[in-house]
Amino acid sequence: MTAEQVLDLLRGSGRTLAVAESLTGGLLADAFVRVPGASAVLTGAVVAYATGLKHSVLGVDATLLEWEGPVDPEVAKQMADGVRRALAVDGRAADVGVATTGVAGPDGQGGKAPGTVWVGVAVGTRRLARGAVLPGDRAAVRAGAVDLALAVLLETLRAE
Repeated sequence: MTAEQVLDLLRGSGRTLAVAESLTGGLLADAFVRVPGASAVLTGAVVAYATGLKHSVLGVDATLLEWEGPVDPEVAKQMADGVRRALAVDGRAADVGVATTGVAGPDGQGGKAPGTVWVGVAVGTRRLARGAVLPGDRAAVRAGAVDLALAVLLETLRAE
């Protein structure tokens, strides 16, 4: 799955995309920005690495973050939805939001094993999350999270 395919689908339907990242630290946004013409679709990206930013910038429920921690399917969905609003252009929220959250390793976090990843997608009123436990070192987990996010986005957009 490639970022170019995702951008082509969005461009073809006249929709925009906003990206929220945690463990991927900008890699997902970079995958899109590398594609010529991405600016016609991508409104921007937020790297909310600190848990508090997930609440203050992306609007993730503070109680959810306190109880479940940042590596959670509902957190991923709320990040994806929140980035659409956070990166609104001229008062118009982005049409599609995608988010990554997880544990890149080498150590676990909040009882979650290294390699645990959640991807959230928000399109219209639909919110979904897909999780995986990815093998490998920190770099492999982060790259795998980008691949997972692209796959989930492509699958979601094609299913519409």
